[in-house]
Amino acid sequence: MADIPSTGHVGEAGAHRFAMRGEGIGERSAAFVAFAREQTEAGRKVVALYPAWQSADAERAVNFARGAMRTDHIAGIGVDLSPLALSLVADQLAYLAPYLPPGMVAALCDELPRHLLAGAWLRSVSGLSTIPTSMRQHMGSYAPSVSFLAYCAPTHQVGRMRASDVSRTLPFRPVQPVQLLCSTPDPGITGIFDDHLPQAIQPVATRTLPAQPLGPLYWGTAKYVEFVALSAHPQALAYAASSIRAASCSWCGEPMSARTCPFCSATAARTPARQTAPRSGPRPSGGQGPPAAPDSSGRADAPLSGGATRPPGGPGTPGSPGRTAAPSPGSTAGPGPGQAPPPVEGGRVPGPPPPPSTDRPEGPPFAGRAPRPDTPRTYSR
Repeated sequence: MADIPSTGHVGEAGAHRFAMRGEGIGERSAAFVAFAREQTEAGRKVVALYPAWQSADAERAVNFARGAMRTDHIAGIGVDLSPLALSLVADQLAYLAPYLPPGMVAALCDELPRHLLAGAWLRSVSGLSTIPTSMRQHMGSYAPSVSFLAYCAPTHQVGRMRASDVSRTLPFRPVQPVQLLCSTPDPGITGIFDDHLPQAIQPVATRTLPAQPLGPLYWGTAKYVEFVALSAHPQALAYAASSIRAASCSWCGEPMSARTCPFCSATAARTPARQTAPRSGPRPSGGQGPPAAPDSSGRADAPLSGGATRPPGGPGTPGSPGRTAAPSPGSTAGPGPGQAPPPVEGGRVPGPPPPPSTDRPEGPPFAGRAPRPDTPRTYSR
């Protein structure tokens, strides 16, 4: 939802574009509202991306569409990326949309930029307001031989460009093989960029694209070379999708990774831990019965060092005040007369495993989900 043309990187499976041009807000948002109505009436959900640094018209258009159709099947997501990087991410999401639920597509808006190296070579940062800069960097913009490398993905940072430090100061390296996309409104200033950054990234292919119309607005100058480095590995997008740890929304049921659902705005609730019944097995040789089943708080009774068991929920127990539980049939409070204590293995008394942790929301498992490493180097399994 901005004047951001497609990169053409994914072929014909690109995202729908809405340039948001017109006299008033109604004229600027009319095309998007008509598209959203068509999609929702067909039973589909809409994930609308817009630049977070130019969000006023897009947010009003999304809110108007949701209110006019009285639906929460339209999600507006602001993405803080440069125009070239945002264009690529939008096309990648459109490519993945037929294979993923809408909630996962919305979650990938934050995940895909973590697998890109995006930024620009700048002659000056005096007009840069979208990425934090220091006073020293602003003053360095007036020196004739100083230039900068500004990154917007996977992190926001600005640094002075030194020929010997370009490779060492890269915040991220995409998994090989790497493709490099670049664009500039002034092809005559690309000499310094061409001599240093491609050598540090070592791409297998480089594509020069037309300049993005909103590039000067984002970078604060017309003297820039914008670039995006991405992995061309066949499993790159599948790896990014499997890196998301999602839980089902408690209201609309869509998978979500943020604390607020992008569709219905429901706040993520902590999912209770799953409770499983203890397995039945042979009785110990000492005549002791199986351990008692866990109570409502998910805690099972374990033998203490003296041979007695912990009370299963007496007064003062968190989660069950004033409640007393009777021992289950076949279980005993300790070894009776003439009975040996349970066998000890490795100096420890065996007991049931601790309850699963509930520090973060858990949801239904997704096939192929894998933990995301801090800096992926390969996608081989």
